[in-house]
Amino acid sequence: MVEDEPAIADTIQYALESEGFLCRRLEVGAGVVELLDRQPVALVVLDIGLPDLSGIEVCRQIRQRHDVPIIFLTARSGEVDRVVGLELGADDYVSKPFSPRELAARVKAVLRRARPGASPAPATAFALDEERRQISYFGRPLDLSRYEYRLLVVLLKRPGRVYSRDELLDLVWDAPEASLDRTVDAHVKNLRAKLREVRPDVDPIATHRGAGYSLREGL
Repeated sequence: MVEDEPAIADTIQYALESEGFLCRRLEVGAGVVELLDRQPVALVVLDIGLPDLSGIEVCRQIRQRHDVPIIFLTARSGEVDRVVGLELGADDYVSKPFSPRELAARVKAVLRRARPGASPAPATAFALDEERRQISYFGRPLDLSRYEYRLLVVLLKRPGRVYSRDELLDLVWDAPEASLDRTVDAHVKNLRAKLREVRPDVDPIATHRGAGYSLREGL
């Protein structure tokens, strides 16, 4: 997503991550193509009114090197703007103000057209190698303690499943009866810090107040 207004960017990120997508945020057009060179993505949501380059120019640059689907986001809804955007290679066009649900639906529709017969899904963030006792996150091996590794394995095997602190103590710790609830909280905190070192814009572990923790689905 390339959008310079924080409130709009927050809305878009929430709408897409609620549908299971991982969202990388940029505020300016410079560097978008270079980022796509390093980290291919499924789709780009691109604001036309950026503070440095126009979204139309960014789209032109992207099209010179990548065929990633693009959805334009703009406060201008005139027919000329729409036609120019689509002729440049955009796949869809959403005018502000917009419904977050509608935007998420359009993202799914564009991805279905781009990959016929496939369900749109984000790239897998985690890779688990149990033989080597190694977990990678966005391609980077994590340096985890014994209990951090065990804790993350439990969460990885059932995304979306909420585990209470007592359940995690029983499943992860060698002597759960000698451990405290806050032991789980401390390990989750350390684990989150290590994940943020790799991707500070993503928080894959969800806290369910009064209930426990889960791994967000769609990762």
